[in-house]
Amino acid sequence: MSKTYQLMATGAAGLEAVIGKELRQLNFDPQVENYRVRFQGNQADILRANLWLRAADRVKIIVGEFEAHTFDELFEGVKALDWQDYLNYDSVFPVAGRSHHSTLHSVPDVQAITKRAIVAKLQEAYHIRTRLPENGFTAQLEVMIEKNHVILTLDTTGSSLFKRGYRVDKGPAPLKENFAAALVLLTNWRPDLPFVDPTTGSGTIAIEAALIGRNIAPGLIRTFAIEQMDWFDQSLSETVRDQAEAQADYDRELDIAGYDLDENMVVIAQENARHAGLGHDITFKQLAVKDWRTDKPHGVLVSNPPYGQRLGELEAARELYEEMGQLYQQLPGWSKYILTADQDFEKYYGQKATKKRKLYNGSLRVDYYQYWASRRS
Repeated sequence: MSKTYQLMATGAAGLEAVIGKELRQLNFDPQVENYRVRFQGNQADILRANLWLRAADRVKIIVGEFEAHTFDELFEGVKALDWQDYLNYDSVFPVAGRSHHSTLHSVPDVQAITKRAIVAKLQEAYHIRTRLPENGFTAQLEVMIEKNHVILTLDTTGSSLFKRGYRVDKGPAPLKENFAAALVLLTNWRPDLPFVDPTTGSGTIAIEAALIGRNIAPGLIRTFAIEQMDWFDQSLSETVRDQAEAQADYDRELDIAGYDLDENMVVIAQENARHAGLGHDITFKQLAVKDWRTDKPHGVLVSNPPYGQRLGELEAARELYEEMGQLYQQLPGWSKYILTADQDFEKYYGQKATKKRKLYNGSLRVDYYQYWASRRS
């Protein structure tokens, strides 16, 4: 019987519920917490979560957790864990650290003692008296302390999940792929509806919508850290990917478009879509927001317009919000979702949102203004 691991998926603040919903759709039983979602699974499940999670940053194994108020308690708690199940005598294991509202508040000391405790456990487990060589596979560890509760994790992802592998170029202030996917997942869009991004930039939102529409696992063209660890069953790499590939729908007709005022960004978006294998699924064109028109009665529009964060740009951004409001309010059958850091967005758009959701684009507080379509007759 395969081993069951205690796992967590991490993500940006505000997206925990989205990640939890994704995990339920993957037939896990998640527990949503701040900044993370806990779940359980075997090795195949770890790889499956890495392949399929669209909004998460990382998937980590929880090696252990305990309470610690002193450095002695931290050392003994770490040393008591079964590190030999995850690390060889020669594994490279950097230890990242965080501590909040805890007695052990010095992060460098916490990291050093954690490392020392793991070394002691591995020397004991592998009967080694000399220094560990650390020239084998790499395992990124993290020690997190919150209110004196310690959680030790092993990263199974490697490069963050937002690095899908398709983006060959990007413009200024691009959205991360997983954040763009979350914006789509937070809408009421279905693949049988038109989808429009009027400020497409490098095309990330439209590309993520196409991946969702085709049910393509976002991690399908990259590898993960767990696949380099020698305790991982390597046969699962091909098996789980084949299963994911079989679930993709390459026959469905999609109606997805992205527009941008900058012709260079349109070229970049087209190249990124081609690299994702979606070059024929998305129409990218040079077009100003105010010049877009549609005769389609229903659809979904998602926009990440300029926020006007730099000096002198706020006025131009607000003019754009006014143009959006004048145009989009004439489309009652369309749902509109607009992301911005401007707290006065509704004033310039000219309409109060149906719902507003607080998110964080990196460290920047933003709001996702949602204008739901009128019910279909």
